[in-house]
Amino acid sequence: MAKKRVLFISSEIMPYLPESEMSHIGRYLPQGIQEKGKEIRTFMPRFGCINERRNQLHEVIRLSGMNLIINDTDHPLIIKVASIQSARMQVYFIDNEDYFQRKHIITDEKGQFFEDNDERAIFFARGVFETVKKLRWAPDLIYCQGWFTSLVPLYLKKEYADDPIFAHSKVVFSTSNDVFEGNLQKDFHKKILTENISTKDVSLVKEPTHTNVNKLAFYYSDGIIFNNKDIEQELKEYAKKLEKPILEYTNKEEYIDNYSEFFDQIMETKK
Repeated sequence: MAKKRVLFISSEIMPYLPESEMSHIGRYLPQGIQEKGKEIRTFMPRFGCINERRNQLHEVIRLSGMNLIINDTDHPLIIKVASIQSARMQVYFIDNEDYFQRKHIITDEKGQFFEDNDERAIFFARGVFETVKKLRWAPDLIYCQGWFTSLVPLYLKKEYADDPIFAHSKVVFSTSNDVFEGNLQKDFHKKILTENISTKDVSLVKEPTHTNVNKLAFYYSDGIIFNNKDIEQELKEYAKKLEKPILEYTNKEEYIDNYSEFFDQIMETKK
């Protein structure tokens, strides 16, 4: 029997970014799931503060070279890869000069939210899907964590649903404490639109707050995880209204086993 395949998509992974609740999970959860007999692939953005030489990143020429059109502008997709030797795990990085060649992650040196964070999130999510297609690696389950990955469930269910690589994929979204103040750009919902994604499909983010961006991810997910104990009440209530499988916050000692069981539960449910 073929191994189940789990695709991990995270905006933070140690040691490439400093330790946080999310980067810790981004680092150790894929390893734990791999050690439980699953096949894995792991993706994150190639933020400019990641030291390529120290972390031994190198470009994968056969996967790079595609252009993604966002807001009527072409943006070259560059794929890099590095290995975490102790975990026998590769990490793929989504890179682009316009969106990721800056020394800060989500805010600038003055703490100001980058104006193009909406487009950066779109580019990242679409870049992952296009790269996985090139790898010809069909995941049984996609796990994505943090608001920066919040478009992944929508793209899976609407944009890539008929692609044979993703036709049988389930998706679990894990919300975190990566709250941003204010809104993404007011035309965010328009930038997401494609031939397969309509205005109705993205009505939840007409006001693109952190809360609403997470709600959009919840709505299109097959399962929801709260990977932080301080998730806002409105999100918890919305998740429960959707009547989808939910995994509550789990401490560091138990989360790998609990997530693994949750993933198996989601993969076993019929589409």
